[in-house]
Amino acid sequence: QVQLVESGGGLVQAGGSLRLSCAASGLTFSSYAMGWFRQAPGKEREFVAQMTRSSGTTYYRDSLKDRFTISRDNGKNTAYLQMNSLKPEDTAVYYCAGSRQYGSLTSRHMYDLWGQGTQVTVSS
Repeated sequence: QVQLVESGGGLVQAGGSLRLSCAASGLTFSSYAMGWFRQAPGKEREFVAQMTRSSGTTYYRDSLKDRFTISRDNGKNTAYLQMNSLKPEDTAVYYCAGSRQYGSLTSRHMYDLWGQGTQVTVSS
């Protein structure tokens, strides 16, 4: 069974940090580009970051690239999102996603695997 399971979310004060993890199973992890998206209440799901399958190239939402870092460990079948200097507007459910496509994958429609999401709440 193919699965992506996020963890690491929680409640944090503004200025704090969180590291999200996305554990993959039932698939050849290294064959998938991995992305992170987020969805705040009443808003569309938006692209956060993406890393290609070889970990060679990363893409970020422009407004987040100075604070967020995506990484992956193909040996552990896990992707990560390090989030620093968190702000209340970062509050959302964060989803990891997998895609077998190449290149820049900034649209949710480019991904065919999704996790269940993990809640991140940043208090002011």
